[in-house]
Amino acid sequence: MGKTAIVTGASSGIGKAFVKALLESGDCPDTIWITARRMDRLEKMAELSSKIVPIKADIGSSEGIDILKNKLKEQTPDVSLLINCAGMGKRGNIADRDPSEISDVISLNCTALSVLSAEVIPYMSEGAAIINVASTAAFLPQPGFTVYAASKSYVVSFSRALACELKSKGISVTAVCPGPVNTEFNSLATDGKSAEFKGFRKLLAADADKLAKASLKAASHKRRMFVYGFSQKALHVVSKLMPVGLMLKIVYG
Repeated sequence: MGKTAIVTGASSGIGKAFVKALLESGDCPDTIWITARRMDRLEKMAELSSKIVPIKADIGSSEGIDILKNKLKEQTPDVSLLINCAGMGKRGNIADRDPSEISDVISLNCTALSVLSAEVIPYMSEGAAIINVASTAAFLPQPGFTVYAASKSYVVSFSRALACELKSKGISVTAVCPGPVNTEFNSLATDGKSAEFKGFRKLLAADADKLAKASLKAASHKRRMFVYGFSQKALHVVSKLMPVGLMLKIVYG
């Protein structure tokens, strides 16, 4: 069967960019499993290459995880790369959001990423890699984007610990931390109220295709954390040097 890559959240945004970057790379796996909820978009992606296998699954639910779990058992692939890209966020104060939305963010950003990693690792061997898409939102609590930022802090912490656990197996784990990225994300996060980032976020918004290519390169070098973009690297440094309380006061008053 050859090597297999698995990409979640592949129907749009960063996930879609990762699939394209894999196809364009000189080390493209023999098979690429792509998964998301929207099968029509996955099938459109599959037109790009015969290597692509579309799998409809909402991995934010246990049923969606089971779909991938069962396919792993049936196919027993040699997974060389897992890219946990599926994620979501909802802007607004906690008191103004529906509790089910809070649960959905945690289920997809934290639970699904963790459980799917655990399911896939037994099918990985030395030289394989895991890429977990986090965010520079992980570096600082964000009022108004509370759950999303906290969930990405979880992804960073999880990735760092998992990298240590898998070191003896020769499997690397890279946490990718971009800032704003030009995708559908902002429209979904604001319930369609704003399709584009505003203010300084608009100026700093990264290109998804460039991010994906740079992330694959970072993973090939077995980097445990990859912060994308000069401004985001600067934020990472400042977040280490300045007390969180002071940063919150400066940014949010």
